[in-house]
Amino acid sequence: MIYLKNAQQLALMRKAGALLYEVLCHLREAVKPGMSTAELDVYAEQMIRKHKAVPSFLDYQGYPATICASVNEQVVHGIPSDTVILKEGDVLSVDCGLILDGWQADSAFTVGVGPISPENRRLIDVTEECFFKGVRQAVNGNHLGDIGFAVQTHAESFGYGVIRDLTGHGIGRAMHEEPSVPNFGRPGHGTKLRPGMTLAIEPMIAMGDYHVAELEDGWTIVTEDNSVCAHYEHTIAINEHGLPELLTYPGYVLAEETT
Repeated sequence: MIYLKNAQQLALMRKAGALLYEVLCHLREAVKPGMSTAELDVYAEQMIRKHKAVPSFLDYQGYPATICASVNEQVVHGIPSDTVILKEGDVLSVDCGLILDGWQADSAFTVGVGPISPENRRLIDVTEECFFKGVRQAVNGNHLGDIGFAVQTHAESFGYGVIRDLTGHGIGRAMHEEPSVPNFGRPGHGTKLRPGMTLAIEPMIAMGDYHVAELEDGWTIVTEDNSVCAHYEHTIAINEHGLPELLTYPGYVLAEETT
């Protein structure tokens, strides 16, 4: 069942989203060579709890941390560790969620650790572009397939692989609600979009093939061909005007595309 949110509920989700945006801005600034991913995790939990919110990933289905910290070929769900030391040239994806006043927010970014190669920088940039291509399709009357098609066509125009085994999702009081939001699809197919829907749209784009595997820890997902992967995510709402609003990027206004 898809839960449509009313104006009061969306206001609460905006508060959760604004807090997560602040947390991720601090995390992005904190990333540097020589630090462990566990240090980032501790920092994230401290910031979330300082604002009377709860880390939504911690203990979710047994997950042991506040953030997912996925390095290079790791797609998602990388477990923070004292033994994972970031080095110059790495590509780090950070995914984080929180619960504030009973409402969820979920967002992710990918960043280079110090200077990175032009190829990796382009992958990160294109992955973000994929998100914005997709979110522009999240309007009243469109379909989930329109979002996925926009993401897929942009990524594949650069020769990248669009991860298919993992998707975005509905979000609200629960971190994962219906519907699933694939990053590939056919225009005009899938669930029809309506005002009040809240979605986590999250392209996961690999420099190589899209096939993935799970590591022995039962969480970390990697590309089968060990190609570098990037991840970008925001929680969005389709507002009363039928337009997409980025709840985890407060103040951002989608500009008209010029090309």
